[in-house]
Amino acid sequence: MASLLVPLLYVVIVFGGLWIFSAVYRQRTRSKVVQPYFPRHRERDIYVSLLQKTNPPAPDHLLKAALVRRAMTDVNRIVRLREDKPALQNLLQKGSIGDDLWASLLAAEKELEAEILETAAEANSFVEGWGQLIFQTATEMVHNEKTRAVLEQIGAQRVEKERRYGVKTKRIMPASSMPSSPMPAAAVPAPSPLPPATPVAVAPGTPVTPSSSDNGLVPPPTPGPESVMSSDGEGPASPRTPKSAKKSKKRK
Repeated sequence: MASLLVPLLYVVIVFGGLWIFSAVYRQRTRSKVVQPYFPRHRERDIYVSLLQKTNPPAPDHLLKAALVRRAMTDVNRIVRLREDKPALQNLLQKGSIGDDLWASLLAAEKELEAEILETAAEANSFVEGWGQLIFQTATEMVHNEKTRAVLEQIGAQRVEKERRYGVKTKRIMPASSMPSSPMPAAAVPAPSPLPPATPVAVAPGTPVTPSSSDNGLVPPPTPGPESVMSSDGEGPASPRTPKSAKKSKKRK
């Protein structure tokens, strides 16, 4: 009889302990609230409050601006989820984080999906087809704000580096900010006018030779058929002068 009570008592104690542990664990998990992964969506609350305003109603351009700011916040959250999810998954596999953080990430992902669909529907209510372009516009505005923030921090970082290292950097002024000094019109020499060409009377029958005023651009006179030399080396037949006639008589 005693040999049967010992194992029976052992089974009752083991199963009773497991039941008590599971009941306490379930009660704690029910009462435990999962912390949200993102803070409260402030831009969404502003848009909803403007949309519910009736006396006087909010203008359309103000509602559109609030909706774009809401979409910009959604874009920032999408980028953060894409960056954090692979890292948290690796940490969860290694046991470095608990299941509550992973559950919070999954809940934020589902909430963000519903938020994107709602924002696109609100954009289509203003202009048909705007829901497909509003996130592209919001992405460009987010990049613009990041670039502006970097440019605004350059001056503060320069001052901090100069104070820390004691070296003053030379500031280069852009070309657009440099004062331009135009040359006065009186300093520019005006081109001198050319003198008018004087007509020259040419006697009929005299050959025209290029003058110096023509800069040698007048083509030379083309030789006529009479100026072509013959094959025996004699020149063209020209009328003899009286002196040449006297010389021929003396030779005879």
